[in-house]
Amino acid sequence: MDTQHLLNSNTRAVELDIQGMTCASCVARVERKLGKIEGVEASVNLPLESARVTVPETVTDQQILDAVNAAGYTARLKALPVRPGGASAAHQHAHTTAGQGGSEAAPDVHDAAGNTADNSGDHADHMAHGGTAASLRPRLILAAVLSVPVLLISMVPALGFPHWGWVAALLALPVVTWSAWPFHRAAAINARHLASTMDTLVSIGVAASYLFSVGELIANPGLTADPGMGSEPHLYFEVAAVVVTFLLLGRYLEANAKTKASDALKALLNLGARDAAVLRNGEEIRVPADQLAVGDVIVVRPGEKIPTDGVVVEGRSAVDASLITGESVPVEVDADSQVTGATINTSGRLLVRATRVGSETTLAQMGRLVSEAQSGKAPIARLADRISAVFVPVVLGIAVLTFVLWLVFTGDLQAAFTAAVAVLVIACPCALGLATPVGLLTGTGRGAQLGILIKGPQVLEDTRTVDTIVLDKTGTVTTGALSVARLSLLDTAPEGLTDAGLLRLAGSVEAAGEHPIARAIAAAAFSGPGTTPVTDFDSAPGGGVRGSVDGRRIVAGRPAWLDENGIDLDDAAYAALRGEQEAGSTAVLVAVDGRAAGIISLQDTVKDGSAAAIARFRSLGLRPVLLTGDNAVVAAHVAEQVGIPAEDVLADVRPQGKVDAVRRFQEQGRTVAMAGDGVNDAAALAQADLGIAMGSGTDVAMEAADLTVMGSDLGQVATAIELSRRTLRTIRTNLFWAFFYNAVGIPVAAFGLLNPMIAGAAMAASSVLVVANSLRLRSFGK
Repeated sequence: MDTQHLLNSNTRAVELDIQGMTCASCVARVERKLGKIEGVEASVNLPLESARVTVPETVTDQQILDAVNAAGYTARLKALPVRPGGASAAHQHAHTTAGQGGSEAAPDVHDAAGNTADNSGDHADHMAHGGTAASLRPRLILAAVLSVPVLLISMVPALGFPHWGWVAALLALPVVTWSAWPFHRAAAINARHLASTMDTLVSIGVAASYLFSVGELIANPGLTADPGMGSEPHLYFEVAAVVVTFLLLGRYLEANAKTKASDALKALLNLGARDAAVLRNGEEIRVPADQLAVGDVIVVRPGEKIPTDGVVVEGRSAVDASLITGESVPVEVDADSQVTGATINTSGRLLVRATRVGSETTLAQMGRLVSEAQSGKAPIARLADRISAVFVPVVLGIAVLTFVLWLVFTGDLQAAFTAAVAVLVIACPCALGLATPVGLLTGTGRGAQLGILIKGPQVLEDTRTVDTIVLDKTGTVTTGALSVARLSLLDTAPEGLTDAGLLRLAGSVEAAGEHPIARAIAAAAFSGPGTTPVTDFDSAPGGGVRGSVDGRRIVAGRPAWLDENGIDLDDAAYAALRGEQEAGSTAVLVAVDGRAAGIISLQDTVKDGSAAAIARFRSLGLRPVLLTGDNAVVAAHVAEQVGIPAEDVLADVRPQGKVDAVRRFQEQGRTVAMAGDGVNDAAALAQADLGIAMGSGTDVAMEAADLTVMGSDLGQVATAIELSRRTLRTIRTNLFWAFFYNAVGIPVAAFGLLNPMIAGAAMAASSVLVVANSLRLRSFGK
């Protein structure tokens, strides 16, 4: 269900922090419990220990919390940021915690704008299902220190001594109790709710191994009195101790790895400035960034971060937006330029008027999009969820069946017991539970670092199937701003006039005008030969301008404007004008002292890298199509520059026509991606199978899109598709390994071909491998 649907229906989104989940079975149970409430849909994320719940207005927050509590876990409401326009996705009140002991207030939050309150460590804690690395470390150290001697005296006959079994029992006792306590505690909580998880399997396996061995010693206290008797006692202290050690090691490594996987999102949330210098009553006052209000004028000195989104009211500088857009080249800004919070002012002093603050800023919206994407579930993960729901009961059944069959057919109690414990210990629903969310977490986090926002897991599937990409020309393939392309002197130009002179004279007059064409010519003159003050200036809307520069009368504009000012154009001038227009240029005639002097040609410049991006699209198996409202001549010229064939150019297309064009491709059986940046692209972005908004564009386009590229480089669109496909491949690899591991490991253990200690190591390695494979996405694009 997308955001727009949520805002337009009688439902609301509630986000929860959930403590106590350890594997995919926990996820399935929480989702099943919440799904029993009428109208409620829940998506639970294991590594983040969070849930996104869509609820009808008639369902209260307490009902949601009670449902999670009834499943045996502890839930806390997490307030969502208020969306632009005032729509709130969650009640704006203090958090409420529902746990085993009732309710407890917990008002501190880590908000999407990056403003950290007292519990700024909460997000890291959410990544530590099964325990944080810090809490697991002492249990792991104790288990490792005691397990080594237990293993040696149990497995190496030369190290045996009288009554070594009792020593092994004493050494293993702290391991199977205190070190294994996280497993036993979770298993006990689930048992009280008539449920079972991976912890149940581990707890039963470890407890059975230890208690069976203690029972053997109690029944025969002298069993290990003489290590040289020749018969091998059936004791499993080393199995219990080593399995606990391996599993704790796996969880410890997993906790560390998942913390790294979440680093990108935490870094994104912490990009914002902490405070700001605000001008109030003519004085500079430093205030926390979260206390800024719309309309505040902020002083931003060189080297400081711009605290919030706004518009420059005074000053000129270059702004480094690489943290937001992923583009390394600083952007020049001056009065009336839009700036984004968390970007860095590199040179001059700026006065910025705040236009968006708090949860409405670009950074806050980025954080919200990334967080929502990480909380979602890809369709590919649904099969894993269905298997996880019945996984543990099935494994318990297989373990019992294994024990019974071994005992019936062989009569060997030791072999039966060993095989049953191996089945319990090797089964790993945790790998299934981590396969999708950790891959998604790492991929979307890396995307945020590159200025790429993936709205949800469904987008990953869409990028795999898309075969056509429709590109809006203006602002996507081109810069969207006119610039001087060529200067041409006519035969009737005054003697001695040069191209630079023509540009200086025309630029001086155009500098007094306000039309975009006038500004483009003036900008070219400013950066080139310079300008001179103009006198007797006059302009005609849709016609042109005129004025005096250095005593010379200058007229610039359309042919009709020159004719109106008594300036005749010969056939050569008209031919040159037509030639420029046929080349896709906007042509401006310039006359000096009553004589046609030259033509200034302007074009919407193709962005650097657009041609390379088109080539990358083709290498990804996509067919690029250029779509524009401009005339066919201009469109064909741009297409030729970037390498799009003429048959894939659609010109003179109005906004509604863009939707129709996308729909026509879809009716032909194509899966269509659409990239655009303007309000007029929003409908087409929504119609496309995969909408891609250029972040330099409008909020409307970004809201309608599935992927948002915060920069303006078309190459980032190709990078976004590549990252999405790589993330999907990583998730598929994770799921294949998780399925393969359990499908092979459980039968091998059941046939008695696996020592329980090796099974424990394999089980721990399976989760670590899934997380480590996902972490490879952190190096994408480096």
